[in-house]
Amino acid sequence: MRIAGKAIGTGIAAICLMAACRDSNAREARPATSGGDPQSASNTLRLEAVGGRFREPVHLASPSGDSRLFVVEQAGRIRIVKSGTTLSQSFLDISERVRSGGEQGLLSMAFHPEHRRNGYFYVNFTNREGHTHVERFKVSSNPDVADEASARLIIMIEQPYSNHNGGLVMFGPDGMLHIGMGDGGSGGDPHDNGQNPRALLGKMLRLDVDRGEPYAIPSNNPFANGVAGRPEIWATGMRNPWRFSFDRTGGIMYIADVGQNEKEEINAVPANRAGVNYGWKIMEGDECYRSSDCRRAGLQMPVISYGRSGGACSVTGGLVYRGARIAAIRGHYFYSDYCAGWLRSFRYQNGAAADRRQWNTSDEIGNVTSFAEDATGEMYIVTQGGRIYRIAGAG
Repeated sequence: MRIAGKAIGTGIAAICLMAACRDSNAREARPATSGGDPQSASNTLRLEAVGGRFREPVHLASPSGDSRLFVVEQAGRIRIVKSGTTLSQSFLDISERVRSGGEQGLLSMAFHPEHRRNGYFYVNFTNREGHTHVERFKVSSNPDVADEASARLIIMIEQPYSNHNGGLVMFGPDGMLHIGMGDGGSGGDPHDNGQNPRALLGKMLRLDVDRGEPYAIPSNNPFANGVAGRPEIWATGMRNPWRFSFDRTGGIMYIADVGQNEKEEINAVPANRAGVNYGWKIMEGDECYRSSDCRRAGLQMPVISYGRSGGACSVTGGLVYRGARIAAIRGHYFYSDYCAGWLRSFRYQNGAAADRRQWNTSDEIGNVTSFAEDATGEMYIVTQGGRIYRIAGAG
């Protein structure tokens, strides 16, 4: 497998995204919290493995009001964990349509906000030709099995290289489908996609899948009229936003963007802010890319930016814990590094990262590919080694 263009064994690679509109509210934010380790004292998370072992799991989702967990395997299958047991029959198996390996494969799924009514869910995968497909499926008459014949293409995006595919689809609090797209790969964004408003690569896309066929453009997208840029674009300047999330109660969107050679970054902005430019490839993390000086005006600076010391190589973004079981970590945003294997968190307060912590864990977690939450807000950690852990306690 390759992470951010570096060969590091086998499995999934963490990924990078976004590019080029100008946010009228963008500011040259305060410097990111970088350098040094967060407080680690006696912070320990108790983990519980769920559902046995999976084959290269990369994502997990759970629809509203449903206790089942849906585990996405990179090769092209989605498995269900029901009452703690993994069902033998796949919920969906599109492995014959998926090119899997490295940073390619079946990368994520998202349930429609009205899934209980319409049965819709969406997947992001690499097709046999190496391009990004986002497709909609519907559940069959058996709620534990998808109707493969219901597949409908929402959008196809050509990929010039096999890395930096982005990979996540997720509905925002506004009901719009967000799609994280990497810069197209190779290294150093050779086609300048990140800052090109005519390219969908290196961007966060935002689609209205409830109106229009196969989608409509939300009227408040920054290039909604298509004159100055592609109307699907919500934000720009991203290298490979493998994972992003929306805080259930805080109104903040968190985006973890994988760096090139020096810095990993985590961004936090109001979920309703359009046209944010996250800086790639003008910036890498909180530093100028390939220059000692660069124009930062109008670029959004990360709240966390860390270097490659201690074996770090590729940030895996997480989410804010809003569950009811563990008061000690409520409000903390959790994240990891795919290579270093540590687990860290912070609280986002007054535009900055506060109460930064590094956690010990009751189990060795290894390479983290995703974080997820169930319908009740409890948090899970998805690992490349095949295990999925629920955070069961903190002390």
